[in-house]
Amino acid sequence: MVVGTNDAPPSPEVVVAVAQEIYQQDLLTLLITHLIHLDFETKKTVAALVTHLMRLQMGHRYPTVEYFAARPDLLAFLIQGYENPEVALNCGVMVRECARSKPLAKTMLAHPIFWSFFSYVQSTTFDTASDAFVTFRDLLTRHTDLATAFLDANYDAFFERHTQLMHSTNYVTKRQSIRLLGELLTERSNHQILMRYLASTENLKVIMNLFRDQSRNIQFEAFHPFKLFVANPRKTRAVADILIRNRDKLMTYISNCVPDMIGNQPNEDKMLVLEKLAELSGASSEPPSLSAASHLDRSTVSSNPAA
Repeated sequence: MVVGTNDAPPSPEVVVAVAQEIYQQDLLTLLITHLIHLDFETKKTVAALVTHLMRLQMGHRYPTVEYFAARPDLLAFLIQGYENPEVALNCGVMVRECARSKPLAKTMLAHPIFWSFFSYVQSTTFDTASDAFVTFRDLLTRHTDLATAFLDANYDAFFERHTQLMHSTNYVTKRQSIRLLGELLTERSNHQILMRYLASTENLKVIMNLFRDQSRNIQFEAFHPFKLFVANPRKTRAVADILIRNRDKLMTYISNCVPDMIGNQPNEDKMLVLEKLAELSGASSEPPSLSAASHLDRSTVSSNPAA
């Protein structure tokens, strides 16, 4: 009666009446907390119901948003659904729908359960890990002002855990984490976070070490945050020293391993990075033409410019 079908959309009057009864009887809490006991199709129906009710507007109000806002622990319960593969995907659908609401996204970012995403995205169940990462990314990118405030307030804790994700043995998690890092750092509202990240030699070493990964895709993803270090006009002395110390090996690697073309367009980022690296010591912008990947050994990330 609330969701309807393509052939028979629900009557607005009926939807409002049923929705009000659902709120009054606290049925959403009952359905969500007992989701694990429902059969497959009923779980899907519950997720569809929540999705539909979240978008229901009565006058200037969104009553389902208000319902969840008054029950932060119910939001946390939904997120904890990632701990059970039988309901993980259903809960993921509902969490992402809630994340569309700015007030609810703020509640989820502020709740301690948010930090569990760093575990959920490394689930040994592929579908769970993939879905959890979609939700994780959504919470960190949909409402940029909220995400910026969260990252600023939790910078050390967040990036310590995120660095661990970039070392994950799960290929998909590792690749998505590197890609997300690039998204977060290039978001306009995160400029202060970007500058703080680029000031760290430890962060630079993490990214440079990813060039040694066996996967070419991982190496290519790492190029995107790396280029930010190189292009930064306000490099710290310590960061500049590492880049100068490793300039020749980095230019060799980038020349041979980063593609010249992306689709039908020249890879301008590649040329810019090579130019900026060459400028660090006044060297020629002509890159060396050696075999690249094998030269990125552990000495590549040496922080001693005199080594």
